[in-house]
Amino acid sequence: MQERQITISDTTFKSPSPFLVMATENPVEQEGAYRLPEAQLDRFMMKVLVGYNTFDEEMEIVNRVAIKGFEQIQVVASVDDIINMKESLKEIHVDTAVKNYMTKLIFATRDPKDYDLHEISEYIEFGASPRASIDLYKASIATALIRGKDYVTPLDISYVLKGVLRHRLILNFKARANGITTDYIIEKIIQKIKTP
Repeated sequence: MQERQITISDTTFKSPSPFLVMATENPVEQEGAYRLPEAQLDRFMMKVLVGYNTFDEEMEIVNRVAIKGFEQIQVVASVDDIINMKESLKEIHVDTAVKNYMTKLIFATRDPKDYDLHEISEYIEFGASPRASIDLYKASIATALIRGKDYVTPLDISYVLKGVLRHRLILNFKARANGITTDYIIEKIIQKIKTP
């Protein structure tokens, strides 16, 4: 992923730009599949939880796929469009106070007691890595762009924070035994860290 290339035997193939890796983790069928080590998980920008569809969504799936079959896929953006959007991310303003807020959110996962989060400190084995800071910044400016703004707000950060941190917080056995999830920990951090 990080190298943006694939090597088969002694031949290396460069991946074209834009480059994206998506992976699924199916909690039902585990045979022959193994959890990725934390260091490899950390290379993924986000972990998005996808639950079951609503009743109406399921009916739409049945109508579109089972009854009508698959339709022609419509192009919504060209490669050049995506590259141009990526370049426009450089124009998104992030105020110093907002950057400090992002960094505090990350640091609160590492040293919760320093942020008066004693209630969650007993559950965290390892906090988020520096990659989390980088990816939170990138995801927040992308969210601002998608929302049609040229600056990042704490609301933009809140939209992506769980996705960015969910797979990066390592909880201990006590947390698992008490049913404490990473989303719970992240919620407690959001509630405690004052927004600018």
